[in-house]
Amino acid sequence: MTLDWPTLLPLIFAGLMGLSILIYVVLDGFDLGIGILFAMADDEEKDTMIAAIGPFWDANETWLVLAVGLLLVAFPIAHGVILTALYLPVFVLLVGLILRGIAFDFRAKVPVHRKGRWNFIFFAGSLIASLAQGYMLGIYVLGLDTGLAAIGFGVLVALCLAASYAAMGAAWLIYKTEDELQRKAVRFLRSALVFTAVGMAAISIVTPFASPRIFDKWFTWPEIALLAPLPLITAALFVWLWFLTLRLPARGDRHSITPFVTLATIFTLGFAGLAYSFYPYVVPERLTIWEAAAAAESLAIILVGTVFVLPVIIGYSFYAYRVFGGKATELTYD
Repeated sequence: MTLDWPTLLPLIFAGLMGLSILIYVVLDGFDLGIGILFAMADDEEKDTMIAAIGPFWDANETWLVLAVGLLLVAFPIAHGVILTALYLPVFVLLVGLILRGIAFDFRAKVPVHRKGRWNFIFFAGSLIASLAQGYMLGIYVLGLDTGLAAIGFGVLVALCLAASYAAMGAAWLIYKTEDELQRKAVRFLRSALVFTAVGMAAISIVTPFASPRIFDKWFTWPEIALLAPLPLITAALFVWLWFLTLRLPARGDRHSITPFVTLATIFTLGFAGLAYSFYPYVVPERLTIWEAAAAAESLAIILVGTVFVLPVIIGYSFYAYRVFGGKATELTYD
């Protein structure tokens, strides 16, 4: 393959889009997960949980906007195909995100006796958005199939992704909270880890059977030897994380960030496996990166804008996490 600009630009944008999706899943995953965990927390704990995500959640969702924006401007044909096939779950996702955003602010403004309903809406919005994302992932893995079996697989992945987000949320709470809520977060993480592992195993088992091409990429030599470390390392990390939770919280708050970093690594390995499986297709078995890409001249102009926008997003994210580091304190709205 000759790496001239018409060849290289679609690869660059595919990489940027994939990176944006991965960062979104890791970062917004924990605040969606904390919303899901609202169902198992009391009122005082819910306030602390909101404080643990309050300074970050808007910045986290910026990565979703960036990923969808890159799909639209860099791969307009793929955008049309994917959004047409996933129109209803995308609509449900947007409803969930809107409910979360409204509830996040309203729960702090309404009288105390009405706060419970907005807490429930925040939980419901978080759960709806997580399930919608998982369902879309399941359908995408099966090549945007809409048959009954595909729908069933999409539901399974939806449930497991919601549990995975709950695990990320619990891991973030271990890092950001103290005392009883931190101990409760450890218990949340142990429970959610099981479903997270089941979801990743299900996707790993089904993906190679989604197409003969992917099967050959997984199970022919030397590809099988190159790919084998991904599931082996992932399984080892799951086992190690499970035993780590048995020793948490540790004295002096040691290793409090370790569960979150470990889960982020597991998600990265899983994403790498999916990227390897579907490359060079952006729409599975239908459109390659180059077939779906916009004209090279358009991509060049968009790349110039991206060079300015992306550092701003990254810089703001690092700044926010640095300024609001440490344990969560009371979140006030003036």
